[in-house]
Amino acid sequence: MDFLKIDGFFIKGLLSDHMNPAIVEAITQIGHTAGLQVIAEWVVNEAMLGRLREIGIDFAHGYAFGRPAMLVSQPALVG
Repeated sequence: MDFLKIDGFFIKGLLSDHMNPAIVEAITQIGHTAGLQVIAEWVVNEAMLGRLREIGIDFAHGYAFGRPAMLVSQPALVG
């Protein structure tokens, strides 16, 4: 295992619930201590992305980066 992905439930409440930042920080610290890179899902805006950067998240995905797209409309990822 190389990655630890934090469920979007905790990310979604990052800016509105006082417990979620503490949980995300703890999960991130545990992941990094275990030598894992940490991924946050459901990142929907710049404010959330900025907070995740402060926490030390390694990767993120969600609407802050773009809407989901059908695979048939995307170029091949593997050559």
